[in-house]
Amino acid sequence: MDAAAFLHHLVSLTDYSQQIVHIERIPHQGAILEKLDNPLHPSLQTCLKSLDIPALYSHQAKALNTVLAGKNVIIATPSASGKTLCYHLATLDALVHDKDSRALYLFPTKALAQDQLRSLRQIVSLLPSPIPTHRGQAISPAAMATFDGDTPQDERANIRRQARVVLTNPDMLHLGILPNHQSWSRLFRNLKYVVVDETHIYRGVFGSHVANVLRRLRRLCAFYGSNPRFICCSATIANPQEHAQNLVGLPFEAVVEDGSPHGEKYFTFWNPPLIDEAKTGRRSSNSEAAFLLKELVQKEIRSLVFASTRKLTELIYIYTQEQLAPSLRDKISPYRAGYLPEDRRRIEHQFFEGELLGLVATTALELGINIGDLDATVLTGYPGSIASAWQQAGRSGRSTHSSLSFLIAFENPLDQYLMRNPDFFFTKNFDNAITNPDNPYILKPHLLCAAWEKPLQDKDEEFFGPTTGTMLVELEQEGRLKRREVRWHPAPSIFYPAQDINIRSTSGQVYAVIDGQDGQLLETVEASVAFFQVHPGAVYLHQGESYLIKELDLARRIAWVEPRPVDYYTQTMEIHEIRIKKQLKENDCHGVKVYFGDVDVTITVVGFKRKKQFTEEVITEEHLDLPPQNFPTKALWFDLPQKAINRIADDGLDLHGGLHACEHAAIGILPLFALCDRNDIGGVSTPLHSDTGKAQIFVYDAHPGGIGIAEKGFEMILQLWQATLKAVEECPCPDGCPSCIQSPKCGNNNQPLDKEAAIVLLEELGASAR
Repeated sequence: MDAAAFLHHLVSLTDYSQQIVHIERIPHQGAILEKLDNPLHPSLQTCLKSLDIPALYSHQAKALNTVLAGKNVIIATPSASGKTLCYHLATLDALVHDKDSRALYLFPTKALAQDQLRSLRQIVSLLPSPIPTHRGQAISPAAMATFDGDTPQDERANIRRQARVVLTNPDMLHLGILPNHQSWSRLFRNLKYVVVDETHIYRGVFGSHVANVLRRLRRLCAFYGSNPRFICCSATIANPQEHAQNLVGLPFEAVVEDGSPHGEKYFTFWNPPLIDEAKTGRRSSNSEAAFLLKELVQKEIRSLVFASTRKLTELIYIYTQEQLAPSLRDKISPYRAGYLPEDRRRIEHQFFEGELLGLVATTALELGINIGDLDATVLTGYPGSIASAWQQAGRSGRSTHSSLSFLIAFENPLDQYLMRNPDFFFTKNFDNAITNPDNPYILKPHLLCAAWEKPLQDKDEEFFGPTTGTMLVELEQEGRLKRREVRWHPAPSIFYPAQDINIRSTSGQVYAVIDGQDGQLLETVEASVAFFQVHPGAVYLHQGESYLIKELDLARRIAWVEPRPVDYYTQTMEIHEIRIKKQLKENDCHGVKVYFGDVDVTITVVGFKRKKQFTEEVITEEHLDLPPQNFPTKALWFDLPQKAINRIADDGLDLHGGLHACEHAAIGILPLFALCDRNDIGGVSTPLHSDTGKAQIFVYDAHPGGIGIAEKGFEMILQLWQATLKAVEECPCPDGCPSCIQSPKCGNNNQPLDKEAAIVLLEELGASAR
């Protein structure tokens, strides 16, 4: 593919409206090779030659040297850099040297586990048989197996007994393997390596759960007498060593310098055009993605479009279908979680074999699933982190050929900041991945699971941290644990506690989405987001078909739907309230007090908007009567400089509107500094807070117990103020728009907002830092 020629083609189209705001040409890089300190087993050297791998890249050699020296390692290099080979070689080297050794591979998705099983078996099939070792042990592809929810029941016992490499996911490890460890005693007793792939995915709530699952795993390994080394692989993040240590609870070495070759890439920033002279709105990012996919498919360029949600995946697919000629409509497909496994495998196969030219996918395909070489990737909206953006962009050009990537901006402060400051994206040392395994709402359920697996003792603080003793006492007071001498056992009423924990959420509960016409279960939705996605009147998309939510049964957790073709989508409006429970930290930034502590948050979904597809025009607004959701969490908050308050009063500006605008913008910008989604954080602003008697702006973690994002914001408050000022000040709108200070989810309908007052506040906050 000639990337430059395609960009020239776009610019020449009559529909082109100056959307390209930046093109970053990333030059070709040659391979950097390095030798191992000690050679691999001769059979593996022969195998590498058969795979046409004459030498290892520098990062592969450094990682293997670290692992073979008995240390834990995290490899944080870009997509398609050959990280997989690092753990395959380490594992196979252990297997050929010791007939009893075992390995456990963890992947965030079942599809990725299946894909890596294929690549591992390919290597094993090239090994000489029998392998000449001091124990005379041969290895066959049958000794490697996936173990997940799709594994047939009649195969499971054999996998438990005989598999030398088990590929699974954290959910199955938590739910099926650890609680039944007696059946897996051979694996635990001989476990040499634990591989945690796509480590950057394990952040926030999911990462905090996985961190506790890995601590439970380490505890059982110690019980069986093994001490496995951990090999983590990650996209490039700012804190790989710290993240791996927080996730696993052990010391790590980090390998971050990439030695792999890659072809030339053109990374294009694409900003949807303004739709009115007042400069207060932009064309829909979804329709821009559909336009680009249409052009790519028409030029027979193999492309993958990423969308941030299931709903947007379906919308972009529908929009593109409507624009393509009939002969090309069956050349594209949506792909996302929620589809049946056989449907996902069929789509993957069709795309790999070239039957499809384009896919519209959620982040399920951000990961390393092999779908063949791609020429172009389109990111619909900034995915929330620079690491994820590069991971998605890296799906195209996974060889030494040239490739093309587009980042289409959403109309929010974060995306628009990047459009106006592309150097921030291309020069920043990525983002911090954050977990909080000590969150009591996450830790306590895992302690209960650990007690079910093997009674807890005080010494287990070694695995679960210094708050373990306090948590055990609380669980006893709640009637869930019983102390007998020096051990803690589950109470008689507790049975198989792992089944009550959804490690991908804090609630563990789901709502069923059921078609009221035939009673068919379409999907499930987490309880924590049900009020936002399946409220009465919501439009819900499933496999390209639109459904209208007719009733939300709160008691039975059922959303009743009916098929309904509509030309609009829905978006909730919310009101957030906050009370301070305990101040934990305080910082004085040149006279401006910044705080961090425990808070109680109440969120009420008060209504929703119907918005026209393509144009985003608000058609109507509807009131909702849903119960408030209350939860304890962590927050940062700060005072306002008196000088700013005086300037706002002197200039006749609206202090409340300035606070509100500053809060919206700061929430939009914070994901620049912490790996999180916009929905992982919330905010409140008020000219007079009842707990402080002062004007305050709060930013809080939107998950019970907190996940560390507000604390990272507290630590980086100066950078947050400065970046927020830049985002608001540089926006071309006169009075505020969704690109700077408006929030589509604001329950107060974005009233009041005062852009000038927000700039004054942020200027004085920034001045205090200088």
